[in-house]
Amino acid sequence: MRVLGVETSCDETGIAVYDTTEGIVGQHIYSQVELHAKYGGVVPELASRDHIRKTLPLIGQTIADSDLSMNDLDGVAYTAGPGLTPALLVGATLARALAWSLDVPAIAVHHMEAHLLATLLSPSKPQFPFISLLVSGGHTMLVKATDFGEYEILGESLDDAAGEAFDKTAKLLDLGYPGGPEIARLAQQGTPGVFTFPRPMTDRPGLDFSFSGLKTAVQSAVKERSDLTEQTRADIAFALEDAIVSTLYIKCRRALEAHDIHQLVLAGGVAANQKLRERMNDLNADVHYPPIALCTDNGAMIAYAGHERLIRGMSTDLVIDCRARWSIEAINRTGSI
Repeated sequence: MRVLGVETSCDETGIAVYDTTEGIVGQHIYSQVELHAKYGGVVPELASRDHIRKTLPLIGQTIADSDLSMNDLDGVAYTAGPGLTPALLVGATLARALAWSLDVPAIAVHHMEAHLLATLLSPSKPQFPFISLLVSGGHTMLVKATDFGEYEILGESLDDAAGEAFDKTAKLLDLGYPGGPEIARLAQQGTPGVFTFPRPMTDRPGLDFSFSGLKTAVQSAVKERSDLTEQTRADIAFALEDAIVSTLYIKCRRALEAHDIHQLVLAGGVAANQKLRERMNDLNADVHYPPIALCTDNGAMIAYAGHERLIRGMSTDLVIDCRARWSIEAINRTGSI
């Protein structure tokens, strides 16, 4: 069985084909980072227009690189949410129309479920049940995965997510966009102990997150200095990364202990952060990660999630329906959304 995956939830156009026996047989990702960098964040209208330009050519290129034809596809999976509505509609409309023209099923995929399942594409695969830390874009959450399609949110961000804290601090420090990689790069030159930022909500019970106060603490540190030298900026970057990593580590440890589970899946764009990966290895658990290339948004995770739904007999009705907000707990196991 071969499934085409189409990802257009935000600022990456991701296309891939997943084959039951061969795995990922072809994929392409086009990033809009340069397009949005001058605005310091994603502009939804520009994102959707760029997806319109790129999605169909990338599908053709991916199919050709996979030595397949369109008629070799058994299904078309697409991101139905959560994400930016204008961007989601581009991929959903094209994928739904392509599936109809080929007379094959269309599969609506939940973006965060796809991130969670992307770890199953790595050589070291977790076994259900496991705890997953999903840190992608505007999402930071801890999810208990009991089985495929059976997810319970244990804790989530009450305001800013970890990725947003990285991006906003990068903007304060006049770094590039997206902020996570820029902060990590600059933090390598930072000196431990020069700045100490709070570990939000770790001094109280529970598994929820809050990073708005951390952002405010960084903002105050920046305002207190009239001249930000390169070393001072590096020291702030180091302290911010250390605070975020420590907070995520503490919450993951709590979740694993509270549910007596010894497998942790780290997924989403922030899962590529090397310091976070190193710190998680201190947990009393087997820690699993997607391949680095599959941490950020990509078509491979959509194709795989769609494939797993299709082999279970799930597909989507003849309708184009996208959800900007969509809880991972609300996934319909019949395949409709």
